[in-house]
Amino acid sequence: QVQLVESGGGSVQAGGSLRLSCAASGSIFSMAVMGWYRQAPGKQRDLVAVINRDGSTNYGDSVLGRFTISRDNAKNTVYLQMNSLKPEDTAVYYCNLKLIRLDVWGQGTLVTVSS
Repeated sequence: QVQLVESGGGSVQAGGSLRLSCAASGSIFSMAVMGWYRQAPGKQRDLVAVINRDGSTNYGDSVLGRFTISRDNAKNTVYLQMNSLKPEDTAVYYCNLKLIRLDVWGQGTLVTVSS
């Protein structure tokens, strides 16, 4: 019964920035592991970034140093700040929540980076 709603996707030029947001319903947000994943057409879904309950983070190698994941527990929202965007970042970006056996995905938001 947890739902995730992403926003902030769009089209940008290479080198530009976007900030994605993911708002979660329910009362379990602060206890959950939150993440961003992305999937390009014909490719598998890859990890972008994860933020744990204690605020520690992990990033995929391709975005390390360019993207930043953060969370605001008071707002039940996780963010992904994307800087220095490259055409290869083009994908549908999905928000994810994990807690014990619970595994919830948002609907995705499209990010397109043109050269």
